[in-house]
Amino acid sequence: MEQVTAAIVKPLPDHLFRVHGNSAEMRWEAMAGLGYHTPNDRFFVRNHTFTPLIDAATWRLRIHGAGVRCPSEFRYEDLRAMPSRTYDVAIECAGNGRRFYRTQQHDGAPGTQWGLGAIGVARWRGVPLKYLLKQAGVLPDAVDVLATGLDAPFEDHGHVRRPVPIRKAMDDVLVAYEMNGVPLPPDHGFPARLVVPGWVGIASIKWLGDLEVSTTRLYTPWNTVFYPDMTTLPVKSAFELEWNARLPIPGTHILRGRSWSGRGRIVRVEVSFDGGLTWRRAEHHGQRLVRAWLPWHIEWAPQHTGTRLLMARATDETGATQPLTRPRDPYGYNFDAVVQHPIHVVNG
Repeated sequence: MEQVTAAIVKPLPDHLFRVHGNSAEMRWEAMAGLGYHTPNDRFFVRNHTFTPLIDAATWRLRIHGAGVRCPSEFRYEDLRAMPSRTYDVAIECAGNGRRFYRTQQHDGAPGTQWGLGAIGVARWRGVPLKYLLKQAGVLPDAVDVLATGLDAPFEDHGHVRRPVPIRKAMDDVLVAYEMNGVPLPPDHGFPARLVVPGWVGIASIKWLGDLEVSTTRLYTPWNTVFYPDMTTLPVKSAFELEWNARLPIPGTHILRGRSWSGRGRIVRVEVSFDGGLTWRRAEHHGQRLVRAWLPWHIEWAPQHTGTRLLMARATDETGATQPLTRPRDPYGYNFDAVVQHPIHVVNG
């Protein structure tokens, strides 16, 4: 069955997505058996309003403000003719995991009740933001770069917009026009979007149309009212497994998952089959990229039927490890505690 929402263009079949109003969460079992990247057809969608359909022929990216010497305007074909870079980067909504404040810690928060599927890793191609800023003559006293999207205004807050500090903007931020080898799909920012590696998803503004370079700190509802003082993503893990999956005995199962962190590479993943009493080291496979995720697997041969809570915790190269509980956040952001994933062991 396909779920329908007027806010999203692409199909949303039940086996790939859970729909949350004008947004759609990837089901983690939809990643099972796939490669490193999240296919475009199952990449999560976070919309404030609805996906706009923008004509690339008339689209322009405007760069202006007190922090540049030469205000500039770029066409879609201009971007595609510039020197490009390709990055494998995770984009994750800051509210990913919000529902576990309620279901695990019994202290819920308002907002979209995401499980763990508000994340995806894609291969993004585009122009480094620093290249565009240099074309516009960025000044030494530039402080912030305010990115504004072309989607419809959100309530009375105006267009979605959020500043990126100039240090980050001149580091690894990408103005992307391709996703996994094809032009950005409408739901993911066509014709161009920011990709801000390691940072919460709201920083990676979709349907980019305007970049204001300031010489003072900038403030919008998206760094004050919503997502205040939020930048780097925490450490998290997820199993590539259906919620309440049924695993038969006798037999050995290979359980797979992925772990990620905005701070640095994942260096260790541990799995518990007994509610956290004991932990076993999972084996890594695939790439171990700084701003993406680490695939892993572990063998398990359960001996008895019944319900189990699978748990996975990761540690990144800074030493940050997922805790067993997370202090309450009034907005339900950055849930990084170990998630208890229920499965049922049954007779085969």
